Amino acid sequence: MTVRVAAVPASRPFVETLARGLLAEYGADPAALARVRVLLPTRRAARALREALPRLRGGAMLLPDIRVLGDLDEEEDPGPDEEEDLGLDSPAPPAIGALERRLLLAELVRAARPGAPGAQAMALAAELARLLDGMQTARVDFAAFDGLVPDDLAEHWRETLEFLAIVIEAWPKILAERGLIDPAARRVRALEALAAEWRRAPPDSPVVAAGSTGSQPAVADLLAAVAGLPRGLVLLPGLDRGIDDASWEALDETHPQFGLKALLERLGVDRRRVPAWPEAEEEAPPRAALVREIVRPGATVEEWRDLGHVGAAAVDGLEAAACPDARTEAETVALAMRRALERPGRTAALVTADRGLARRVRAELGRWGLEVDDSAGRPLADTEPGVFLRLVVDALARDLAPVPLLALFKHPLSRGGGARADFLRRARQLERACLRGPRPAPGFAGLKAALEGGRTPPAEDLADWLDRLADDAAPLARALAEPSVALADLVDAHRAFAESLSTGEDDTPAVWTHEAGSACWKLFDDLARAAAELRRPIPGADYAAVLDDALRDPRVALRPDRDRHPRLFVWGRLEARLLRADLVVMGGLNEGSWPGEAAADPWLGRHMRARIGLELPERFVGLAAHDFAQLLHAPRVLLTRAATADGTPTVKARWLTRLDAVLQGAGLALEASPWPAWRAALDPADGPPRPVPPPAPRPPAAARPRELSVTRIEAWRRDPYEIYARHILDLRKLDPVDADPAQAEYGSAVHDALARFVAATPGPLPADARARLLAVGCEALAATAAAPSVRAFWRPRFARVADWFLEEERKRRAAGIESRVEIDGKWKFDAPGGPFILTARADRIDLRPGGGVDIVDYKTGAPPSEREILAGYAPQLPLEGAILMHGGFAGLPAAPPESLAHWRLSGGDPAGEIKAPRKTSAAELAEEAEKGLRALVALYDDEETPYPSRPAPRHAPRYSDYEHLARVGEWGAADGDES
Repeated sequence: MTVRVAAVPASRPFVETLARGLLAEYGADPAALARVRVLLPTRRAARALREALPRLRGGAMLLPDIRVLGDLDEEEDPGPDEEEDLGLDSPAPPAIGALERRLLLAELVRAARPGAPGAQAMALAAELARLLDGMQTARVDFAAFDGLVPDDLAEHWRETLEFLAIVIEAWPKILAERGLIDPAARRVRALEALAAEWRRAPPDSPVVAAGSTGSQPAVADLLAAVAGLPRGLVLLPGLDRGIDDASWEALDETHPQFGLKALLERLGVDRRRVPAWPEAEEEAPPRAALVREIVRPGATVEEWRDLGHVGAAAVDGLEAAACPDARTEAETVALAMRRALERPGRTAALVTADRGLARRVRAELGRWGLEVDDSAGRPLADTEPGVFLRLVVDALARDLAPVPLLALFKHPLSRGGGARADFLRRARQLERACLRGPRPAPGFAGLKAALEGGRTPPAEDLADWLDRLADDAAPLARALAEPSVALADLVDAHRAFAESLSTGEDDTPAVWTHEAGSACWKLFDDLARAAAELRRPIPGADYAAVLDDALRDPRVALRPDRDRHPRLFVWGRLEARLLRADLVVMGGLNEGSWPGEAAADPWLGRHMRARIGLELPERFVGLAAHDFAQLLHAPRVLLTRAATADGTPTVKARWLTRLDAVLQGAGLALEASPWPAWRAALDPADGPPRPVPPPAPRPPAAARPRELSVTRIEAWRRDPYEIYARHILDLRKLDPVDADPAQAEYGSAVHDALARFVAATPGPLPADARARLLAVGCEALAATAAAPSVRAFWRPRFARVADWFLEEERKRRAAGIESRVEIDGKWKFDAPGGPFILTARADRIDLRPGGGVDIVDYKTGAPPSEREILAGYAPQLPLEGAILMHGGFAGLPAAPPESLAHWRLSGGDPAGEIKAPRKTSAAELAEEAEKGLRALVALYDDEETPYPSRPAPRHAPRYSDYEHLARVGEWGAADGDES
């Protein structure tokens, strides 16, 4: 039997060459060309051939019958079905839908592993589906599992096979009940049926199987059938007819020619007898020798000792750009693609498996208003309605926690039945009223309770607005909280609430509008149909994982055809195999991306896969090598990689390392790349770096504060800009959303507990003093918004503080000392700009029997040092002493303080201690503080005195709410600010 095989060298654009050959052989008779049947491996290649034929013919024409084999050699998906049928006719039952299959498999996983989280169940279902596809594609029967695990292997492998019984036993029964089969099985049956039919009755019309390497058994059988037809032809992509015999014999699965070698052996064809396609005859291009050496098998790599046959012409048009990071790589690629458009008709394509790089390049091209045709599309999960649908579930599943709730309410599609502006206004009111600061209680009831006790009075209609939303959300919220609920009920409730929340003034649910919304609507219909087929309910908490899995399915990715540039493309490696652009950019050339990391098989070990006949990871390395070699033959090629990813060093792809070695051995070098300099020129700096001076505002005297507390005086000394921002501009920092109660709340609770206890127990301490103090402390801690686990951590600390405090109290009360707590003070004095008022609230003032007065300040953190107090940077206690000297504390006589002390109440070791200045008396400190305050007020009453930020960096405040407004990060380093 004559076997007809031809090849298109990698240096020629495959689809273009195929089209020229078809026109040359059959183009004279339009009807003859229409009778030709062409089999291609991918839909992208089929579309490219449909476009190339009329373009080369110069007008409309009858096209051949173009079909798609779907020779998917890696995990990439070819995209959605075309309007026309690209499949193969088959007598087999219809295939089960991908979404329905994953849901049914996840149901089996839950039955086998009760309590498995939803995300885990869906992930295992996807892995089971991948195993099914792999076995059916490789034509491996489930009987191969028998005896797969010998007695000497680990027990967990045995458990794995027991788990796989759900596939071996239950899954075929489920398919039989529905009259369906797996998609891979149907495709294999279709290919087998077609091969058998053509062997039995060869077609009269020509058949050309082009571009496939036959890596799958059923495809290889069909190619063998085509090659044996009287008018059949198998056209191989990128067969290297110049490779030496030793290298050909040494090929392994990691080599780009391995698949072609296996196919030729299957066909019984000597590679040296494979002719070139008539339109592909040409002398060996200079680049071919370079590529051949780069991918040379390890067994013959000693031939690198003599690389004189690799001439300088091999690197013409070849560039490489090693970029420091992913952002720079994206900018470089975008610039190269933009430059390609400067020549009329020139095309450019980025080929990468790195989806992050593809997204960044598309964004960078947006600076020139260019939209790129990205073959992978955009996952529905990342579209505006897809994000909205996920946020709806996330917010309710997390009991309206502030962050997911605000993300939902501030999403552009949230309208709540009215105008978007009205809805957003209410959402912002709700945020200010109860979502900033500690988290409210769960659910809508918790929000309403927080509104009633909130610090900011809400708008009058806010509670009614929440009631309406609660009524709309109730069915979905109840379903998500159920331990067992039908998936169909979840889908219906989700759809209903999403529609009500996204309906605006026009009574149209915005979530389903436009192209992405229509795609989401169709997906929900598919999800509802698939859910109706499930036999068992699911936990409501699993619905989020089901939804995310459905929205991220690459088969439903959004691929809009409009507004795309006709000469710029982003291709995956699979689609780029048979296509060619004038400029090919191979991006993301790092290990883990090109080639990709071999996915770990959760079911079968490497030896098990080999034993039953499933492909090994090396096969995918070989396919990646084939793509690299094919694309490297393009006339102009730019190779790019990022040296770091998220701050972590990367390892460049093995073929780049080999390229460097071959070029060094041949005495060649690539030309210096202009891209780094050109990229830097895109956003040139406006001159050399210039230091930014610190802010120094000079507000008018009338705007300057005339009343401050003693704690604000400390801020005035340490950071005058804070006084400017807080008291002149009247800026206040908003509490964080869903704030985590911090040390400040613990300190407030301790202050409150001690004040209440001292006020409630005058005179000698009662016998149950410890129990009463601990009870008051527990009440104060419980009143905070801290989580129970945090309060449980605080209680032992407070108990140690209480023991130390009571011991000190006994001494002081035994000495006849009387205490006043939380007492307000005020002192008014004249200044150049008018009267100035100093205020204070003293934690505690103790009156001695002999007339002395002690001022005490509680500190749960570190108190200021004596040096800071003497230097005037911690003036709180001395200024309270000054107020006391001027009779500013109600009910207390004007007198100098006897002592000024900080009581450090850390609850550690020691639990408490008294810190008081030793070098200077309290009265002298108060007098010095008064003089310093008068001088400070007089200084700032002068309009020429600015309010600088952190004038003494060593004494700058540890924390400031206004540091970012002062832009300290821009000038602090230049000024040597190390604080």
